[in-house]
Amino acid sequence: MGNKWRSAKQALRTKLCLPMIEDDDDALSSREVEERRSSSCRMTMALGSRLMRSRTLSFFSGSSLSRSGSMASEGKCAICLDTMRTHRGEAIFTGECSHTFHFHCISTNVNHGNLKCPVCRMKWKQIPFQSSQPHDQSQGRARVSPLDLPQDELNSSNIHARSTNRQRSNANFCHSSEPRVFDDDEPLGLQLEITESALHECTNKVHVNAYTEYSAIPESASQENFAVLIHLRAPTVSAESQTARAPIDLVTVLDISGSMAGTKLALLKRAMGFVIQNLGPSDRLSVVSFSSTASRLFGLRLMSESGKQHALQAVNSLTARGGTNIVDGLTKAAKVIEERKDKVPVCSIVLLSDGHDNYNVAPSSVGIELSNNNSQASLVSFLPPSFRGITGHQLPVHAFGFGADHDARMLHLISETSGGTFSFIESENVLQDAFAQCIGGLLSVVVQDMTLVVDCIHSGIQLKDIKSGNYENHVASHMRTGSISVGQLYADEERNFLLSVNVPPDQNQSTLLLKIGCSYKDAVSKRVICLESVEVWLPRPQALIAAESQTMLMSMEVDRQRNRLCAAEAMSEAMAVAEQGELSEAVSILENCRLMILESVAAESGDQMCMALDAELKDMQERMASTQRYHSSGRAYMYSGLSSHLRQTATTRGDSTDLNTTICNYQTPSMAEMVSRSQQLSFPHQTTTSPVWPSS
Repeated sequence: MGNKWRSAKQALRTKLCLPMIEDDDDALSSREVEERRSSSCRMTMALGSRLMRSRTLSFFSGSSLSRSGSMASEGKCAICLDTMRTHRGEAIFTGECSHTFHFHCISTNVNHGNLKCPVCRMKWKQIPFQSSQPHDQSQGRARVSPLDLPQDELNSSNIHARSTNRQRSNANFCHSSEPRVFDDDEPLGLQLEITESALHECTNKVHVNAYTEYSAIPESASQENFAVLIHLRAPTVSAESQTARAPIDLVTVLDISGSMAGTKLALLKRAMGFVIQNLGPSDRLSVVSFSSTASRLFGLRLMSESGKQHALQAVNSLTARGGTNIVDGLTKAAKVIEERKDKVPVCSIVLLSDGHDNYNVAPSSVGIELSNNNSQASLVSFLPPSFRGITGHQLPVHAFGFGADHDARMLHLISETSGGTFSFIESENVLQDAFAQCIGGLLSVVVQDMTLVVDCIHSGIQLKDIKSGNYENHVASHMRTGSISVGQLYADEERNFLLSVNVPPDQNQSTLLLKIGCSYKDAVSKRVICLESVEVWLPRPQALIAAESQTMLMSMEVDRQRNRLCAAEAMSEAMAVAEQGELSEAVSILENCRLMILESVAAESGDQMCMALDAELKDMQERMASTQRYHSSGRAYMYSGLSSHLRQTATTRGDSTDLNTTICNYQTPSMAEMVSRSQQLSFPHQTTTSPVWPSS
């Protein structure tokens, strides 16, 4: 009697899609058994009443629960009513309630917002989704192989994969909904110990030099706005110490709106494959995609072999559709970084978009003048606080504008506000090289949280101004001290800051103008390093041999940086005029700057930076030949140039990633090596397939 009772209860529970309860009467007392049976009896009677009520209702609606259940038992999909044939290669999805459907039927149902079982209306915790368009199914997951594994290992691993394929089928076809808090980042585990060579690298400290505008001025003379240049150079990282470099947390924010369909999306997947391939096992990656809304494909995950495999599968599953919601993508990326449990000091966001945000930014605010501070503030207000430095730590966003229709102004403002860079990918074929250049820098961070402090020593010296581009600076009200927040530096990267001081007469043989202090955190050892102060002396002879000798004694380094700042100011002024439709005036501003640079001392000496600035200003003038040309490429090209010159960091524009470019590109050896690696890779002619990576 007990067995029949138990069988009846289980059959009824199965019919109503309720969880099974195993009875273990032998382990219970007689009283507990009796109570459990009484409770089960009441529950079963209630369930039976519920079943009769549902059948009565379904009689008038023309459908029945039992019919759906019988169809499932007969091997038919309850959505299309067609027979499910597993032996013909059809994908079958089994829900948590044990009901089965054709995968393409239930995924279409879910894509329309139905998140419950069509048969029993149970709300699923794991949701099926369509990972690719039908024409992409031929390149499914089996085409993505673990990186750097020999072919024989791949073949042997496939044997095990086939034996466990049934257990993994639901994991491949389903994904869990995003957690409320993004604290599911993969633990960092044991970090690599700092080797002797790495400790030796830490002793290669930042070099700080200073150059005065003139090598000497007479003791009786005074100078207003006398220029002093501070030059920084980050230490070199040898190939042996690359294994002990600082790990990075990287979040890529990828536009998959409808305009990315076709070749653009295929090239994006290829470029992301290159990024994944070149991240190390201590680096973590998370991918966020956005169209009308944003979605986190996966949380921060270590780029081990299995992590790379998982990342490639996720990226290859992307399809293009919908609108463009850049702010939602950035907000989700910031959430990934801010809510992670394990934090590494080096973290960054890479953003790519080919369109305008049509959800958060009004179309009328896109083309307004650059001088309108209110419009800029309204755009910045959409950004997460961490991008604006409100949280105490600025999160840099390196933005990439793809093609002729992206919102260059918004992307540049995002990168400028967050302390990142803006690149213009004019040609689709340079997308991977652009990513390679950016990653080459991010994987070579050697300095963080650098700060320069400047003190005037002579009682008559005053610090009038600091020209630091996009780096924050501060001059005290008494004009005796100042500071510059430099932040992080890549290996071999250089920074130049131009100071203006007032120099009084001095009867001494030389005048101590300034003392420059520098402190920073070593990115590898995490030690805080305070360098010995650099003193800036200016010789004060009684008289110079001839007045014209001052020109010969002018510092080439100071003149070169003046030309760079002059070009950046001209670009900004020309863009403000061009946005008002005055293209001829904008061209005139650039031409006047170009002629001024060519007449400088540095240019007459054949300085390469001056020649590069001359070529770049010419290119910008050509891109202002018409309104259409300016809107399609001129604006983005100039924004990228501004970003590069004011941050003194490499960005992509024109042929700037070409190793033989004439553009002043600020490429470091690590960047150049990564770009060269990208350009040497061979890919199949069909861009819709996954790249064929060379074996290591």
